[in-house]
Amino acid sequence: MAQNRANSTAFIEAEQYSAFILRNLHDGMLPGALFRNVSDFGSGTTLHIKTVGTVTIQDGAEEVPFDYSPIESGEVTLTITDYVGDAWYVTDELREDGAQVEALMSARSQESTRAIQETFETRFLRKCNSSQTNANPNTINGFAHRIVSAEANGVISLNHFISMKLAFDKANVPMAGRLAIVDPVVAATLDKLISIGRDVTPFGEQILQNGWAREHQFLMNLYGWNIITSNRLYAGSVGDGTTTIATGVANVFMSVADDNTKPIMAAWRRMPKVEGERNKDLRRDEFVTSARWGFGTQRVDTLGIVGTSAVNS
Repeated sequence: MAQNRANSTAFIEAEQYSAFILRNLHDGMLPGALFRNVSDFGSGTTLHIKTVGTVTIQDGAEEVPFDYSPIESGEVTLTITDYVGDAWYVTDELREDGAQVEALMSARSQESTRAIQETFETRFLRKCNSSQTNANPNTINGFAHRIVSAEANGVISLNHFISMKLAFDKANVPMAGRLAIVDPVVAATLDKLISIGRDVTPFGEQILQNGWAREHQFLMNLYGWNIITSNRLYAGSVGDGTTTIATGVANVFMSVADDNTKPIMAAWRRMPKVEGERNKDLRRDEFVTSARWGFGTQRVDTLGIVGTSAVNS
């Protein structure tokens, strides 16, 4: 008697699983060079950093003494505030009955670390927004460093880039290293407005060569701004004292020319790491990953926010 599918169903595996494990799709990470990585903060919870202001020169005359005037001084602080983590386990029964379990655990660990990295980046961009006063122009040297779009539907305009360039010029911010991190919705608006080719400056070329952009799209250099995109910008109510967008996005403008010009500083107290142990009572292997860090605002004159609609392009 011949064997066929009709009389041999017990030997047919109902389902087959590929050896390939489908992973989540992720966009690229922003580089650490966007903030000053504080290296002299090895203990304690708050670091105090002294600041020095400017000097005003006086006009002199014969036999007329100069006024003795102190230089302005102050301090900025950096506090370890963020403590995040993740935990998971794998049972002996799954190891005994499952296939590719070790690959699954490896992927789980990678996804956990990646999630911490994404949280770090999201909170970094949120810190950029919270470093300014909302519903206020945050004026420096007479020019606003916080601008919210009053255009129809709250879209970005070329004038916003020009205005922010002027604000940075008046704040004596170096031309080199000016970076704008914008939402993909803003990128779509710029694609409609700009029909010229992508102008890649030496600084922009450095971003691309060093992998700064990764999957963050490098758009163009516009009025001195090297523009890249991010999906992790602060979203919520954004105002400048005149205009408010209730469901807006805070596009970040900053200088990253060197550690002295970067507006945000950060310190890792504990880099993401995974630890594991055996739970013999429950017959499973348990894993925990954790990380600690903090952000601080070291200067606001090299920081700008342009608020736009989160959906309209």
